[in-house]
Amino acid sequence: MQLYVISDSILTPYNKICSMLELAIESGIDIFQFRDKQKSDNEILPLVLDLAKICNENDILFILNDRLNLSLNLQDMGINCGIHLGKDDLNISFKTIRKKFKGTIGISCYGNINRALNYESLGADYVAFGSIFQSPTKKDSKVIGFEILKEAKERLKIPICAIGGINANNVSKVKNADFIALISSIWKGDIKKNIIKLKEFIK
Repeated sequence: MQLYVISDSILTPYNKICSMLELAIESGIDIFQFRDKQKSDNEILPLVLDLAKICNENDILFILNDRLNLSLNLQDMGINCGIHLGKDDLNISFKTIRKKFKGTIGISCYGNINRALNYESLGADYVAFGSIFQSPTKKDSKVIGFEILKEAKERLKIPICAIGGINANNVSKVKNADFIALISSIWKGDIKKNIIKLKEFIK
């Protein structure tokens, strides 16, 4: 089970995010997603380039949340990058996206197995289910529980990501996921200790 860590506009302030990411990588994370819902592509481009460089130099998969055009620009620059898309991010057909974008593509499937099966058939590289538990960073997200992961594992061939409220106290309940997505349980407090504690439960 791999640690899939996601940035947060409050918990990972932009004047500290690069050093925080470096520490997280040193401590053992596997995947990093940069999420920003406010700023324009041009505003975040310098930071995105820095974060992508850190990830690429350390063989960590770098993923952008929902920014297809920026992801395509990075691809054109020869920068390794993936993209994660939710239900509000698919303004053009997934077939068109898959044809244009050569990197890793992940899709949010919430609690919908059929959605996951559909995007698997269209070429998604992984699918995400959640919220598994109540999320401290997305309080309005619907809790689907962790039982759905068993059915997903039985029916899907691509990797499964579990997201939402996962921490060291409940991660042992999260079976059948290939990745666990984490925000506050990584960035709040001591990053290194948080990661070491989580890894004790997912060996």
